[in-house]
This record gives sequence, structure tokens and C-alpha cells, in this order.
Amino acid sequence: MNFANSEKVRMKAKWNRQFRAEDMLPSGYQLKSRSLNFLDASRDLSIEYFQDKNVVWHLHSNHALSSQVACLNFLMPLAIRPHLLANCIASALGEPIEEMLPVESTEDGTPLFVGFEWPGLKDYLGESSGKDPRRGANATNADAIVRFKAGGKIETVLIEWKYTESYGATQQSWSDRNHVRRGRYEDRAFAPDGPIRGDCGLEIEDFFHEPVYQMLRQQMLAWQMEKAQENDASRVRVLHISPTENLALHRMTAPALPVGDIFKVFQSLLIDPESFCNVSTTKMFAPLLTKSEADGATQDWINQLVQRYPFAFPDLSESTEKLPPR
Repeated sequence: MNFANSEKVRMKAKWNRQFRAEDMLPSGYQLKSRSLNFLDASRDLSIEYFQDKNVVWHLHSNHALSSQVACLNFLMPLAIRPHLLANCIASALGEPIEEMLPVESTEDGTPLFVGFEWPGLKDYLGESSGKDPRRGANATNADAIVRFKAGGKIETVLIEWKYTESYGATQQSWSDRNHVRRGRYEDRAFAPDGPIRGDCGLEIEDFFHEPVYQMLRQQMLAWQMEKAQENDASRVRVLHISPTENLALHRMTAPALPVGDIFKVFQSLLIDPESFCNVSTTKMFAPLLTKSEADGATQDWINQLVQRYPFAFPDLSESTEKLPPR
């Protein structure tokens, strides 16, 4: 059984234990209310954030395997816990973080150290056709964004979050619109005006296969944000996060690209390979299980994470009620 199917089976059983029949749709892994899909620590802040910032919800945000909800369940509580967030980002990048910096704030002025569905402060990729698109729809967006100081300089990281996604071997993105994509992205993709090496022998159409197409657009967004020094950032990188067990996600889907792990191949095509980082969910959030002075609310949230997403914490079981003493 592949990772997506095993997660579906696990979550259906979990929700049958957790919810009443009237709370669920007939599938058994979809809820009638999106709000039920959140952990306690992320629910109110996530719903308020998406309303206040006019962010579009993904179509299946009531689904047990929603990537958007998983991203929020892990990262929204860290948006108000910058010290713990710094530990997680440092673990993912393998680099020390001096200080997390706010990305934006709530309506009452509370600083948020993670932003969500981030399209950039400008239409860097020419996607809006003169309109101001809503965050999360009809334009390239990063699932999340963080800012920090390292080595005395400000850096930005765009986060792409994956859960159970996988893609067909030759799945091409909307081939009838490739002429639109070529006109929009061709001059923004390759060196010296974009992140892809000019000597790799590829054309823009070679990237029009998911998830490579999405990876290219996010890398172009990061490249343009760094060029513009958005929010004073001297460096902008893409951090791709996914479960170790989701092996299908690593399959190459673009026939013209070299055979191999899709993330390693994509990284090798970049002018600056270190501008793209691929890390497992387990490595990213390992600091949550290390000794710390977590308050009761933080500990409760971590306990719920372990029970909801045990694949991220392989040394602990789903039935864990409390983490080992800290």
C-alpha cells in the first residue's frame, strides 16, 4: 500500500473514533465543517487569518489528507512562537538562525512570524493581467513564508508543503495553454534573467509537467523576490517539505529532464543549487521533541500533532497521549 492510501485508511479509522457520524460526509474521511479539521492550537488563528487577509481556501480543506490544513496545523502555532520556529527552520536548513522576523500581523497588531499563501509583494511573474489577485488563487503562491536574520543579513524562505501528493509520469499541465505559459515565463526562467542554468539544454516547455512546473514557478518567484530585495531580504530560498514515506512524490515526471530523484534533479538545474532545499517533515520538526521549556498549551499542541501526523514523529506511536518527560 502506498503512503497516500495508508494515510487514508489510518485517518478514516481515526475519524470514526473521534467524530460522530453526523459530523462526517459519507466518504468517512471528509468532514462537514472545515473547522473540525484543525488542531486546537491552529483552528481560530488560521480561520481568522484567512478571513482577515482575504486568502482562498483549497477546495478540499475539509479532507483528512488536506495539505493546506496540515501546513497550518504544523506552522500556524509556530507563527506566534518565534523561538521554537527558529529551531525548526535551523533544523531544516542545517544553519543557525539568529532571530526570526515578523512577516505580517493580525488585525489587533500581534506579530506573525509565518505568513501563508504568499504571492510576493508585486506581480513578479506577470500573472495578474493588471488585476490584484486574491492570495491562494490564480497566481503562484508559496504555501508559507518566513523571514529571519542569519550572519547579520535578512533572509526569506518560501515554503512548499506536501503531504500525500503524487503525480503521473507524463502528466502535462493544461497543454492547450502552453503558449500562454511560454509567453509569460520563458524570459523569467533561464539565466541570466531567471534561476535555471542556461547550459542545461532544456526549453521552457520541458518544465510543463507537475510538480516540476510548480517548482519552477516558485523558484522564479524566489529569484525575483531576491532581485527586488523584497522586505530587505538579501537572499530568498525555497524550502520543500514532505513526508519521508511519500516515495511516489520523488519520481521524475518530466520526460525531457534527467532520470532520478525529482528534487535532486531540479536542484542540479539551478544556477544556485542551494537556493532550493528539500527536507523531510520529520527533520523539520525534530526540535519539537527535544528538551525545552514548553508551556502547557504548546505541549498540548505537540501532543496533538504526534497523534494526528505520526509519520512525522516515527519514534512515537499514534496512540501516544503524552510525550516523554522533557
